[in-house]
Amino acid sequence: MTKQTNSFFKKFILWFWGIILLGCVTVIMIFVGISNGWIGYLPPLDELQNPKNQYASEIYSSDMKSLGRYYINENRVGVAYSDLSEDVINALIATEDVRFYTHTGVDAKSFLRALLSLGKAGGGSTLTQQLAKQLWSPRVNNIFERAMQKPIEWVIATKLERLYSKDEILLMYLNQFDFLYNAVGIKSAAQVYFSTTPKDLKLEQSAMLVGMCKNPAYYNPIRQPERTQARRNTVLSQMCKYGYITPQVRDSLQALPIELHYQSVDHKQGTAPYFREYLRKVLTAKEPVASQYPAWNKLQYKIDSAEWVNNPLYGFCNKNTKPDGSHYDLYKDGLKIFTTIDSRMQRYAEEAVSEHMQYMQNLFFKEKRKKSYAPFSSDLTTEEINTILNRAMRQTDRWRNGKQAGLNEKSLINSFYEPTEMRVFTYNRGMVDTTMTPLDSIKWNKHYLRCGFMSMDPHTGYVKAYVGGPNFTQFQYDMTTLGRRQVGSTIKPYLYTLAMNEGMWPCEQTVNDSITLYDEMGNAWTPRDEHVDNQGQMVTLDWGLQKSSNWIAAYLMSLFTPYQLANLMRSFGIRGQIDAVVSMCLGTCEVSVEEMVDAYTTFANKGIRIEPLYVTRIEDNNGNLIGTFVPRTHEVISETTAYKMIYMLRNVVDHGTGVRLRFRYGLKAPMGGKTGTSQNNSDGWFVGFTPSLVSGAWVGGEERAIHFDAMSNGQGAATALPIYGLYMQKIYADPDLGYTEDETFDIPEWFDPEAGCK
Repeated sequence: MTKQTNSFFKKFILWFWGIILLGCVTVIMIFVGISNGWIGYLPPLDELQNPKNQYASEIYSSDMKSLGRYYINENRVGVAYSDLSEDVINALIATEDVRFYTHTGVDAKSFLRALLSLGKAGGGSTLTQQLAKQLWSPRVNNIFERAMQKPIEWVIATKLERLYSKDEILLMYLNQFDFLYNAVGIKSAAQVYFSTTPKDLKLEQSAMLVGMCKNPAYYNPIRQPERTQARRNTVLSQMCKYGYITPQVRDSLQALPIELHYQSVDHKQGTAPYFREYLRKVLTAKEPVASQYPAWNKLQYKIDSAEWVNNPLYGFCNKNTKPDGSHYDLYKDGLKIFTTIDSRMQRYAEEAVSEHMQYMQNLFFKEKRKKSYAPFSSDLTTEEINTILNRAMRQTDRWRNGKQAGLNEKSLINSFYEPTEMRVFTYNRGMVDTTMTPLDSIKWNKHYLRCGFMSMDPHTGYVKAYVGGPNFTQFQYDMTTLGRRQVGSTIKPYLYTLAMNEGMWPCEQTVNDSITLYDEMGNAWTPRDEHVDNQGQMVTLDWGLQKSSNWIAAYLMSLFTPYQLANLMRSFGIRGQIDAVVSMCLGTCEVSVEEMVDAYTTFANKGIRIEPLYVTRIEDNNGNLIGTFVPRTHEVISETTAYKMIYMLRNVVDHGTGVRLRFRYGLKAPMGGKTGTSQNNSDGWFVGFTPSLVSGAWVGGEERAIHFDAMSNGQGAATALPIYGLYMQKIYADPDLGYTEDETFDIPEWFDPEAGCK
């Protein structure tokens, strides 16, 4: 070797090792820069210790079934490690990171393998790196930007490994991953794809979900079932390769097709949608401000203000703060809301409503068929009908969109008379494609009757079932708490309670005859009554309530002032407008189903009214108790008065207007109740109670002008009572609920309903 060659070789060696050393120093400096936050984004320590995840809040029934979730962008619900199937963990490790339990966040062997094979032998990212990417790496547009992210993820991964145990990292990964279709996290994925929980996932189901982790858009079980099945089988092969399952198990499971039990996540669907929406509004309510209420609705401002002060559930998220001082966010903070709803009783209530409302709807369509005034009443003029329809047109999206597009009113009105392809709702066939004018579609929707139903325990206040309408997707207005309608004869028990509380007895008699009352202005009012066959005869007050006699109600009204009745009704929990006039004794005031059911707890609970309780407790995302709720009670009447009312209201069911419960629905349990029908059959009511359950139903049209023309179909005994009857049949048929027809009212032996007449 010449001297010149030797000199060149020495220089080459120096340059070679210099470049190597410079490269190593550069790499070290890059990692030092990343670790100190000088290069790229490194989350601060507190954020690494507490990653800022958005978790959906979940609602649970009293029997610990999930009723639904509240979220905005991500339907993510955290799950504990102990609630994961072991198959999910094994499948994830075998497929994504087989040396997970031995590396410290970065697996050099996997990285070199991926680098030398240019990614063809699999990715080099560990599960910890993938978690770092999910939590802190933004989307990139090209491979260069992605390459720059890699070292940052390595640093974050090593820090995560020092801060968390391996199990905690696995749990965060599974809770974080987006499985598509609003299934963010393993708990949501198990529910959406298989209608189960992470704990109960089968091995092949676990393998499918883990297979999606490679690329959920590519391995989409809904759109690409064959491709997803092949990926699932790859996961099963990996599990077999690393000893998690035997070859026999692998082969048998790989032969199975993918069987999904897919249920889309939609707040309009699922169990208790009306209740969930009601609860959402209550939890997120803000402190009422008088200026934000229209002049005609100042009473609602007073009601809401009282709720804000007295009801800890009302506005819970805005009245309570987290440790950092900020208010709770129902859609992001992962609250666990434990309600009083029983999922089984809720299902029975929804079934009862569905069964009866479809039957009533067929009757209504039959009665209105080929009637020029349909769906309205025959007592409306053409001008009155047009006024209602014109108002309805102006409330549609078609009208608002047309206005925004600059159409004049004449053109807009004409557009409602032009046949258009559209979809309309039907009970029997769901949404149906058809062609009709937009005006006819308005009439079609107005044909559908609405309803409200609620059931609660009169001793605890626990609301067991809540149905605000016949179909939440189509009719979202809640007729259980928001809607107020005339109560008809269901008001009469309050009037009779007033009389009993003043010392009268069920056995006292009066003449059954027409009576005229006068208001404060001297105006005469004479109610009509259908019980004219025994006009002029002496009847008992008990008989008057059984038969829902208007004459006997007017007689009792003559003994008291309307203000006395109004004040008593307030103590019964009626919060809406009450006009203290003599005719109120026949139920002219408007009340919600919730208020009526609440009021009737007074009878079953020995004179103590108990307010509805919807939630028992609320926990934060970590399981810490942040809110507890107890029922509020009010003493309304004496025990003796309550016993008198139980006696008479039981007779209403046994011998009076509620007797259909006995001969048509075969209910034998001791129960009281009252039917109600407002003028022109616009509203049908029934509120009934057993010793341990109070339930109420209302049925009517969207507007009071929409109702049956025939009394036989429109009265409360035909429209509302059957919902109660069907519901109670289902309740008693389920022994697991603990309700029996042998249960009796707790009335002492000394009580004698005839005592005041001896």
